Amino acid sequence: MLSQLLASFATLPDPRCAGRTRHRLLDMLVIAVCAVVAGAETWVDTAHYGQLKQGWLATFLDLPRGIPSHDTFRRVFSLLNPQVLKQCFRQWMATSSPPLPREVVAIDGKTVRCSFDRSRAQGPLHVVSAFATAQGLSLGQVAVIGKGQELATIPILISGLQLADTIVTLDALGRVLKNVGEAKSVLGLFSR
Repeated sequence: MLSQLLASFATLPDPRCAGRTRHRLLDMLVIAVCAVVAGAETWVDTAHYGQLKQGWLATFLDLPRGIPSHDTFRRVFSLLNPQVLKQCFRQWMATSSPPLPREVVAIDGKTVRCSFDRSRAQGPLHVVSAFATAQGLSLGQVAVIGKGQELATIPILISGLQLADTIVTLDALGRVLKNVGEAKSVLGLFSR
């Protein structure tokens, strides 16, 4: 799984000035992913995780200058193109844990609690997610502008997922689909 993680993120372009970096981008990405999987929620948590696990991380990462500080993690991640980062992450997820044959993949829209900001007149964040139920794993999610745009977002969400031989459920999102033909045009064909 670690080799797949390294391979998936190896192609991510480094936005920093060449020759002026102290830490390898790939090292920082892997540390951040491992830290989040272990429960990190902030850049301070990420740097702390890296310090605690430095011996283990050094078995498969170079770490020529040790673990980056939380400020370095924040600064570097703020420079990354989120769409390219998302593609690398989705590639890793697709190769490391594709849906099992005949697995149920639930597609559902949710509103993220406490994601609104009244002082800025910013409404809540809506996301559409694909969830592999047997593995208990989110295969992907896409932010939606407004609650009513969920159905139009489904093709974007599933475009990079390997859904052959899976059972896709739509929950309440599917209530607007009038027939099987319309569902196939929105979801595409997943059988071989």
